[in-house]
Amino acid sequence: MTGLPSGDLLPHIAVSPPGPNSRALATRLRRHESPNVTFISDEFPIFWREALGANVLDVDGNIYVDLTAGFGVATSGHRNPRVSRAIHDQTNTLVHGLGDVHPPDLKVLLLERLAQVTPPGLDQAILASSGAEAVEAALKTARLASGRPGVLCFKGAYHGLTYGALAVTDGRLFREPFEDQLGVPIARVPFPDPFRPPPELEGQSELGRAAVELAAQELDRGCDNIGAVIVEPIQGRSGVVIPPTGFLTGLRELCDRRGLVLIFDEIYTGFGRTGCWFACEHEAVVPDLMCVGKALSGALPFSACIGRENVMTAWPASDGAAIHTSTFLGHPLACAAAIAQIDEIENQDLVGRSARLGAHLLQRIGDWKERYPSVGEVRGRGLLAAVDLVHDPTSKQPAWELARRLSHEALRRGVIVLDDITLSPPLTITGDQLEFAIQTLEDCLSGR
Repeated sequence: MTGLPSGDLLPHIAVSPPGPNSRALATRLRRHESPNVTFISDEFPIFWREALGANVLDVDGNIYVDLTAGFGVATSGHRNPRVSRAIHDQTNTLVHGLGDVHPPDLKVLLLERLAQVTPPGLDQAILASSGAEAVEAALKTARLASGRPGVLCFKGAYHGLTYGALAVTDGRLFREPFEDQLGVPIARVPFPDPFRPPPELEGQSELGRAAVELAAQELDRGCDNIGAVIVEPIQGRSGVVIPPTGFLTGLRELCDRRGLVLIFDEIYTGFGRTGCWFACEHEAVVPDLMCVGKALSGALPFSACIGRENVMTAWPASDGAAIHTSTFLGHPLACAAAIAQIDEIENQDLVGRSARLGAHLLQRIGDWKERYPSVGEVRGRGLLAAVDLVHDPTSKQPAWELARRLSHEALRRGVIVLDDITLSPPLTITGDQLEFAIQTLEDCLSGR
């Protein structure tokens, strides 16, 4: 029995969240889950029971508008009918295969579809289950192709929390407890953040080019073991940080000059999120390897490292024992979901819709910086945007606690938004739902 008749509803709050059922589940969860995983307080979290389109129904009967798309997964909407039907139909034929020995036929179809929608030249892939696994595959591929183990990465980057991915992820919170177990040699350089330029780039008129030059200087300082550069075309977890035009082009040129493998992490930004199929297309730069996940299937754990043939063939041909594989590689349910998801993005023109709705969103909230002293900047591309809250406009010091209070107040009013006030709704969100969510955030900012 479904509680959501459609996915285009406006919020309905029956009981102030988190309601009694969510609170009871939080108590049970705390008893059995590692305490590091889920944040639990008197105000947080709600427990989801159902999701459809841009709506979420919690266990207390509250209906919300979702501005997260489940961490960017539900690009074509939660429980998209075509994706759900593909998964259901697949359960009637094959739910698990023998992926790297006797593969399911769907694996071939999915790999062909990926080659059709990714930038030119990215024709071969390694399939995986999580974004971090795709990054691990990319790091291994780069090691084989370049002959060097080191990686140049960027401050503010987030690439996942498995050990290889963690080595190139920035952030003391994630890395410090495990620093003595991280074996990948890395060089970390500043990312060109136009709103908060790093000290090394202060006063530079061409921030992106200056950042590339800093990277080149770091390589000149004896980083002979660096064989790859990994970067998010738009830094997601750091608050939708969009580098200046020319930065990605400069990295491509640097890698070409130095014989480095260029890896783009498009796990968050891929499949229409930014108004193009992939964020790198805004600057017409093609990497050697591209990591994708999240919206790839729209429903199930699935990811891929996709690369140029001349880089991917650095892997030896399998002699019957693959040196990089997993039990669920090319899982038939995930392949079916991903094929349906790609079809939906094309058939509904969700890439174009992301560009159009995203432009409207930025136009609608573009004056918040002038209207609200706590808003330092509003930025975005497509339906990926961020409202950057600050203690004061001069210092630009992030107001994390204020952002958390804002997200909790929005939740009480029926809008789900992450604590960093990143806006990444399903690309199918209706105009009315988006307007309601914007107005709700506006009311929270103004104290109404």
